[in-house]
Amino acid sequence: MFMISDKLLLLQSDATTANELVDRFRYLDVGDLMTSLSSQLISLGLRIVAAILVFYIGKFIINKFYNVVRAIMVAKGFDRSLTSFLLSFIRITLLFLLVITVIGVLGIETSSFIAIFASAGVAIGMALSGTLQNFAGGVLILLLKPYKVGDYIEFGEFKGTVKEIQIFNTVINTYNNDRIVIPNGGLSTSSLKNFTAEPYHRVEWRVGITYGDDVEVARKVALDILAADERVVHTDADVHEAEQPQQTEERHQQEEKPAPWWQRVFHWQRRRVEQWNEQQEAKLEALVPKPNYKPVVAVESLDESQVTLIVRAWTEIGNYWNVLYDVNEKIYKQFPQHGIHFPYPQVDVHINS
Repeated sequence: MFMISDKLLLLQSDATTANELVDRFRYLDVGDLMTSLSSQLISLGLRIVAAILVFYIGKFIINKFYNVVRAIMVAKGFDRSLTSFLLSFIRITLLFLLVITVIGVLGIETSSFIAIFASAGVAIGMALSGTLQNFAGGVLILLLKPYKVGDYIEFGEFKGTVKEIQIFNTVINTYNNDRIVIPNGGLSTSSLKNFTAEPYHRVEWRVGITYGDDVEVARKVALDILAADERVVHTDADVHEAEQPQQTEERHQQEEKPAPWWQRVFHWQRRRVEQWNEQQEAKLEALVPKPNYKPVVAVESLDESQVTLIVRAWTEIGNYWNVLYDVNEKIYKQFPQHGIHFPYPQVDVHINS
């Protein structure tokens, strides 16, 4: 009985709901419906127009702010590597905030959108773990500075001058003006060669001469060629004299700056700390092997068809390639003039009669 009565009640309620719907549609005012729809469409259109205006105005403000920050960093002498990294990070962050603002202007709940974006960010972060590794690598490169913008580096099969250090990648330009983009993750965790980290670089030439030629004559000709080149470092004193003015200027700049009052009060303690630091630096420098900057010509090996001489000299890193090519040409021209011959591969065949 209870089940039958419950079913009757449900059928009566369904009939009542259907009748109410029929009554609503019967007395529905089309004018009110059109007015409501038009007002909603107008509101939506105004929100879309406002969102477009906010987007373009925000983008204009971001570009102006980007240019101002870049000008300030250039005027203050910020490191170029740090400048490119920070500018890229600032642009991406501001564009993300602009997108969130535009979504809010459209009437979409930003809090739920941010929650969805955070959840999606976790999933995307797990899928793009390599990209996050590249970001961390970029931060490490800026902190540890294994290279900077303008350095000539070699990483694997790539060689070139660092043009930009971005958030995820480092851009280098080769001598052929090829643009190569290398992920920062590999650069921060693998070995690389930085050719411009030191002001001087050693240049080497391997020259083969014929058996029977005078090695002393060849050595004298090579050393004369190097001595006539002003770009070549001739003695260790040349390097120290070039470094001394810069160190003297830095010391003068430090002396010109007035010391704060707390340093003047505790001057004796600061002096003791400086002396201890100088002693430790001197000990460390004594342990580091110092290169011999004088040009050297020696017999490297006795090969099958030639005597191989190795010629070594030092020059500033900016003159490396010019010195290498110029001395190559001078050796090729002057060695034959002094009776030094360049051998060709040859085989002696003895026939027994």
